[in-house]
Amino acid sequence: MRKIKYKKGRKVQTTLLEYTGIHQNTITELQLFVYDENDLIEYNPFDVSQLDKCILSSKNNWLNVHGLNDESVIKTIGQFVEVDNFMLSDIVNTTKRSKLEEYQDVIFFNIKSILPVKDSDNIEIEQISFLLKKEILVSFQEKRSDFFTHIRERIRTHSGLVRDKKSDYLLYLLLDAVMENFYITLENEENRVEALINLTKANTHLQILEKIEKHRDNFNFLKRSIIPLRDSLFSIKSMKEDNVFNVIEDDNFSFFSRLHQKSIELLEQIEYDLLSLESATNFYFSTQNQKLNEVMKTLTVVSVFFMPLTFIVGIYGMNFENMPELHWKYGYFLILGFMFILLLGMVYYFKKKKWY
Repeated sequence: MRKIKYKKGRKVQTTLLEYTGIHQNTITELQLFVYDENDLIEYNPFDVSQLDKCILSSKNNWLNVHGLNDESVIKTIGQFVEVDNFMLSDIVNTTKRSKLEEYQDVIFFNIKSILPVKDSDNIEIEQISFLLKKEILVSFQEKRSDFFTHIRERIRTHSGLVRDKKSDYLLYLLLDAVMENFYITLENEENRVEALINLTKANTHLQILEKIEKHRDNFNFLKRSIIPLRDSLFSIKSMKEDNVFNVIEDDNFSFFSRLHQKSIELLEQIEYDLLSLESATNFYFSTQNQKLNEVMKTLTVVSVFFMPLTFIVGIYGMNFENMPELHWKYGYFLILGFMFILLLGMVYYFKKKKWY
């Protein structure tokens, strides 16, 4: 199983474009949409050598790349969009955190897509990157997935505003689709945590505490993934205020503000869930302490019952010669009866005081 944590960034040479993810055997495939409000041309599959011929500056162009193992394809796209290798290196280096960068007339956006693993407490991570340049948007995915299936259908069927707006609006839709995965993952974690909290009320097995810590790690990982995304979305606001970067149209900044608000809501919900886990941990240890106290109480009561009996037995076990009871015919029965009555009396007294 893949451990859920950020790895220490590897020192990858930018000229090599070495893919550092886990999908090493994924074949690089391309899909291209060329569209406007009236026309749509879809190339699937698409040959990267046809970039100059098929991409039209008069229309919106969405090039989607599945698989990051083919260095030549990544370099060809980078040369066409006119970005340096250091930006392409961040696309194939999956150990980097989410971020937003401006380079000349290009916006680079890097984001972690997170989804729960079915029937498991683990979560699956995929890095998705975007290059936005005026009339073209390039998206890079580590593997083929269905994150953007509904967006493709909206383009094909001319549903919504996607065909009427520029590529920056398409970037908003893609980012929104990725952020939906955060909601799915968070909801899945909350359902599992709720079941776990209910389980702590009936079970104090050590495995419960291990599960609590596992979900705490997942929530913290979600938090670490969303914080840089929140900061990146906030940076888009500065682009509007600076008024020096015109890749995003003024009318579309409000859409990115919505995404920024969503990231804040996600972080607030994660904080609440972490507090719930903290409460579950405290309840677990309180239950453990309560059970330990009950055991100690039982042992203490039993010890108190037998202390006077042990004292009496100890006296008559000293074997002094001048002990008349030792030579009396009914001495044994008298002492045994007295010990029994004493024990019953202590049981009655403890019961009356509600000490057990």
